[in-house]
Amino acid sequence: MKLSREQYGDLYLKMVQTRAFEETAARLFVEGKVHGTAHFCIGEEATGVGVCAALEKEDMIAQTHRGHNQAIGKGMDIKKMMAEFLGKETGYCKGKGGCMHIADFSVGSLGANGVVGGGIPVATGAALSQKYFKKPNITVSFFGDGATNEGAFHESLNLASVWQLPILFVCTNNYYGMSTHVNRSMHIDDISIRAASYGIKGIALDGNDVLAIYEETKKAREYVLHNGPLFMVLNTYRWMGHSKSDSQLYRTKEEVNAWKEKCPIKRYREYLSKEKIFTEKELETFDKQAQRRKFVIFHF
Repeated sequence: MKLSREQYGDLYLKMVQTRAFEETAARLFVEGKVHGTAHFCIGEEATGVGVCAALEKEDMIAQTHRGHNQAIGKGMDIKKMMAEFLGKETGYCKGKGGCMHIADFSVGSLGANGVVGGGIPVATGAALSQKYFKKPNITVSFFGDGATNEGAFHESLNLASVWQLPILFVCTNNYYGMSTHVNRSMHIDDISIRAASYGIKGIALDGNDVLAIYEETKKAREYVLHNGPLFMVLNTYRWMGHSKSDSQLYRTKEEVNAWKEKCPIKRYREYLSKEKIFTEKELETFDKQAQRRKFVIFHF
């Protein structure tokens, strides 16, 4: 699938904006300027950005507690996101929800959810409303690998299948549910095969390949509109801990470093340069734009 130069650039910019946003948020914790907790998606930027880029503005998403890439990918305002993170009244939920509970109905975001799998039935209900009112749109439900062991996941996939709802279930598989590796919580290697239990299609993709995610989501959107639910698994990896207080004693530095070599941003940047879509100078301009945004967000 051939994209326009603007589309290629938008994918890259939103990925580097996501990383800049989270690096800033992590630094604010260290500096003692914000309290509580946060869940970062550094290393997973391609998942939310790639999926959301393939959607229409009127399509809806239900985000996860690790969903800054999903929020930025769907077009949410970074200033308002950071304001919410800092507990400011100018934030999306007037500073009362924090980074795990932001929503923006104007761009189709039903909100993030701090409950594991909590957004899945919400998204299923949204898809039911789309079908009932004959809307030409879909809903995307984002969740992690751990959520596929929750009852809400199985109940929602079953109902969505029975009612043939226009919903795309997207599992961001980063291989760890808090500190537990997936091979200790399920006896399968490919999570996407769970779709077969409910008579729906399941696919697994490289979650660090933003172009593949975008292209497959474009196809999935059309499929879902005409055939009902589809289950997509994006295999990726979080570089940081489950939350900011995670000491990460359950995995080795070698494992983390091996995945850092598969960095989705680095991979996509090399593609853009190799294919001569953008020059190195132009790519550096995107990087600087994301970094500038990181500091501008504090002026409300």
